Amino acid sequence: MTQNFIMRPSRSLATRISIFFITVLLLGCSAARLGYSNGETISYFWLNNYVDFDADQKTFVTKELATLFSWHRRTQLGDYVQLLTRAQKQAQSPVTEAELQGDYNEFKKRVLVMADKAIPSMATLAMSLKPYQIANIEKKFASNNDKYRKEYLRGDVEQRQRFRFKKTLKQAEYWFGSFSSEQEQQIRAASDARPLNNELVLADRMQRQAAMIAMLKKIEAEKPGREAAIAMLKDYVTATMDRHASPEHKAYFDAYNASNIKLAAFIVNHATPAQKVHFTGNLQQWINDFNKWSH
Repeated sequence: MTQNFIMRPSRSLATRISIFFITVLLLGCSAARLGYSNGETISYFWLNNYVDFDADQKTFVTKELATLFSWHRRTQLGDYVQLLTRAQKQAQSPVTEAELQGDYNEFKKRVLVMADKAIPSMATLAMSLKPYQIANIEKKFASNNDKYRKEYLRGDVEQRQRFRFKKTLKQAEYWFGSFSSEQEQQIRAASDARPLNNELVLADRMQRQAAMIAMLKKIEAEKPGREAAIAMLKDYVTATMDRHASPEHKAYFDAYNASNIKLAAFIVNHATPAQKVHFTGNLQQWINDFNKWSH
């Protein structure tokens, strides 16, 4: 998991319902740990901001989120402690890209475990959505996309690379502390070597959003049974994680993830002893919280 301060897998509404923890973990800050400790409440307000639940849905979603987080804390956090403990040891020696790729694969497995746990409740919620609520989700998607355009589609290549580098550096500084000017220059060069196609990222995002809206409208119109709705959601989550819908998009994101792993390996392997102490100390804070929350 040592590459998670850089890697930010795309999130659909469906996967974000089920992996709120992963989302806040990737923020890499003390506020993220506070977010997980209040995950049920924060997740509810995040979801409601998209949907605008009615009274019955509010009761259902509140109950299901409480159940999901209780299950996650009780059954999953011990496994995360083992992963983070391994990462602490891993960072003390040179790491290979193959090792970090293995970490990323393990991360994806845990995303899917939580998604699989949440999907039945998500299906029940999807079956209860009214047309105006699906329209609310569409409007929220459109607003988010407008924000993405303003932040990521402005300026030339140099400006976009600098913007991306600054976000990467901020995440890396949380985990490792401050870097020297020479280190920053090296990280900038490694960051710029990654593929950059923000237009494709937005197109992929909009494609996945459109697929979700089409699925929700189909469920609302055809009123399938719960098992059929569960199957539809599972197919959607799998396609979202693996980007089956577009070979071009899959190729780009596979290359981008590989370049992120290469960048992460570079940062870890060029960190000073003090920076590695900072990194393992941050991981220990997460380990301590996981141990506390799991009981």
